[in-house]
Amino acid sequence: MAEAITAPHPLAPEWLRPLTDSAALERRLLPADAHRDPEGRLVLGGVDVVSLAAQHGTPLYVISEADFRARARAFRRAFAEAFAPEAEVDVFYAGKAFLSTHVARWAAEEGLCVDTASGGELALALAGGVEPSRIGLHGNNKSDAEIGRALEAGIGRIIADSLDELERIEQLAAAAGVAAPVMLRLTPGVHASTHEYIATAHEDQKFGLSLTPASIEDAGRTTGGNPFAGSPAWTAVERALAAEHIELRGLHCHIGSQIFEPEGFEVAAAKLIGLLGQVREVHGTELPELDLGGGHGIAYTEADAPRQPQEIAQALAGAVRTASAKAGIAIPRISIEPGRAVVGPAGVTLYRVGVQKDVQVDGPAGETLSRRYVAVDGGMSDNARGVLYDADYSAVLAGRQVTGEHVLSRIVGKHCESGDIVVRDVYLPTTTARDDLIAVPATGAYCHSLSSNYNCLTRPAVVAVKDGASQVLIRRETEEQMLGRDTGYLPGG
Repeated sequence: MAEAITAPHPLAPEWLRPLTDSAALERRLLPADAHRDPEGRLVLGGVDVVSLAAQHGTPLYVISEADFRARARAFRRAFAEAFAPEAEVDVFYAGKAFLSTHVARWAAEEGLCVDTASGGELALALAGGVEPSRIGLHGNNKSDAEIGRALEAGIGRIIADSLDELERIEQLAAAAGVAAPVMLRLTPGVHASTHEYIATAHEDQKFGLSLTPASIEDAGRTTGGNPFAGSPAWTAVERALAAEHIELRGLHCHIGSQIFEPEGFEVAAAKLIGLLGQVREVHGTELPELDLGGGHGIAYTEADAPRQPQEIAQALAGAVRTASAKAGIAIPRISIEPGRAVVGPAGVTLYRVGVQKDVQVDGPAGETLSRRYVAVDGGMSDNARGVLYDADYSAVLAGRQVTGEHVLSRIVGKHCESGDIVVRDVYLPTTTARDDLIAVPATGAYCHSLSSNYNCLTRPAVVAVKDGASQVLIRRETEEQMLGRDTGYLPGG
């Protein structure tokens, strides 16, 4: 087997420090209620992982209910305090990160609204008992059926993503004899320091209404004092204000995901508030709401340094106060949409170790080095973020306490893809063996949501842990259930 590493391995990224004990890493990345029991087993929500794996199988998504609730409360409290007394704040849990009826209920019980991105997510939120007036519906290509369901349910906001959609909302609301509560999603042209596929506020992408004038002629008119004249965003505002069956609540933006720096949010807020000021000046109307989206980063590895909700809230509140004063308007009702920042750190995925092997790799100085590959019983079907975004994760041996020599390892899945990498670089104990349990922290967001049946693997269960007990939130998919969609399958045949 590969030689044990006590100094940084030449193949390891600079931020990855060699380990002889994972305690410090676990404190940073695992849910707040995680600890090791006297036998060295990792305990989540009062339940040890060996018991969880025995009862529910692996791979297994585990979510600490207490950690989820604490993070939800922290965002609600931090933003309420930061914007008081001038403005009220609504915190929308972004259900696309992970949604089930239980999770929707937890969010509502902690005072959060729920943001949905499809008819299916809307159905889950309603089934979870969330008050319709506290639900929002996103989506760049909503169907008439989805818009109709939202209007029928009486949800609190529909976020219009285009001029075409705005027109269809008006038509469907007129047919239903109701006024549709609408927010306009705008693209403020802010570059967010994140992966290209999850940066959503630049011009060349599918989301939102641009603030940039649509033509050179329109741009020339900006000398008249309205820098937004002729832009899709301004056109949408004017059409929404004129529409008989649309109640224009305000403006919305979302600049991306897994963002650590505050500047992008502050610039976006200033731009949208500038537009609110122009609406007041031209139309004599102060739109009452401003949604600044989500995308706040979390710690996936020791290299990540996310900001706390209080820091995020104070920075945004200062930017909003300054911009509102400059625009000559009252501070609007503010909304934010954290998803990953609430559920991501609350989640852990458990895997069981299978095959291990060492491979020879050319080093940076032309030398021959060894890297250990550790295969587990899941992979890209239960966590697609590595394949999609080159996302980094960490991992720890979970079923027993191990201190001493560790070796640079790569944790890989069991799918027929060389890119099926769960954790690209991690130091694992040299004694890691078949059937050991490995825990990958910070997997509460986007892992189950993006899961698939690739290679006909069944999707894992999701369990919540709290006060020494576990509860199944989503059942493990069986082969019978997976095959049941195949019209040629004969049960028992």
